[in-house]
Amino acid sequence: MSTSTTPLRWGVLGAARIAERALIPAIRAAGGQIVAVGCRDAARGRTYADRLGIPEVTDYDGLMRHEGIDAIYIALHNGAHLSWTLEATAQGKHVLCEKPIGLTVHEVEQMIAAQWVHKRVIMEAFMYRFHPQIARARELIRGGALGELRLMRGAFSFVLDDPHDVRWDARFGGGAMYDVGCYPLNLMRHVTGSEPQVAAASAEYGESGVDHALAAQLRFGHVRGQLDCAFSLPFQQYFEAVGTEGRLFLDQPFLSFKGETRIQLGDSEERIAGCDPYQIMVEHFQRVVAGEEALLYSLEGSLGQARAIDAILAAARREHLS
Repeated sequence: MSTSTTPLRWGVLGAARIAERALIPAIRAAGGQIVAVGCRDAARGRTYADRLGIPEVTDYDGLMRHEGIDAIYIALHNGAHLSWTLEATAQGKHVLCEKPIGLTVHEVEQMIAAQWVHKRVIMEAFMYRFHPQIARARELIRGGALGELRLMRGAFSFVLDDPHDVRWDARFGGGAMYDVGCYPLNLMRHVTGSEPQVAAASAEYGESGVDHALAAQLRFGHVRGQLDCAFSLPFQQYFEAVGTEGRLFLDQPFLSFKGETRIQLGDSEERIAGCDPYQIMVEHFQRVVAGEEALLYSLEGSLGQARAIDAILAAARREHLS
């Protein structure tokens, strides 16, 4: 167990771009120590480690058994999250796992059980939630700045032009809903504090069966939610909340890395100073492991997210087959 004066010792599972660009710098900025990277290709792992100044390279199993590691950051494809989260906790490691942490309700339920059995911290790495603009937007919406909330709209899309990317492959947990649709869904759940019912969903599917574009109509009690996502359409991201007395708009709700962001509230605008939400997320995780604060986003919340995604994907599939 790490304390605030003892750096948390990290292992990185997977020589991934997201780890190199965001999480490894965030861990170091948060005072963590990166001990080793786990990679199945030893040569690739050595090149990755040398480039990033990571002392040790091992395979996946070696990283799990490493006695000098307290926590594992899992940067593997979605389909590998469950097995390696369970293995890491069984080996006494805390886990910070990329989103979506699980592909189904059953997967997340297994992680919840492992967390309690092994007394380890497991957290889903939804970094956007740690940006101050999200807390402020939630405060404004829940505080009545818009009157009574009636409608939310959220979108996240980009063009994934590499046909060999694992996100195009259903065997690895690919698909736009898992990759980017999870963001607006999560934000809608976060600001309302409630779980959605799926009114309708439709999707376009690739040759391997993954949804590369998806839209859904949701109901959060009396609040309607409209979600669309894709990795076959031009880049866009936004979140909008409309109430009986006003409208709130975020133009960078999900990818807002270090640059200044804006919250538009009717004709006024609040500017939020740039920050690194990855670093803020890692700092929180380390304090939780050290016993200094409670976990903000539990696996029970991840379970609700998985349940909603299961329902959206099932509705889209039904619509496609009808």
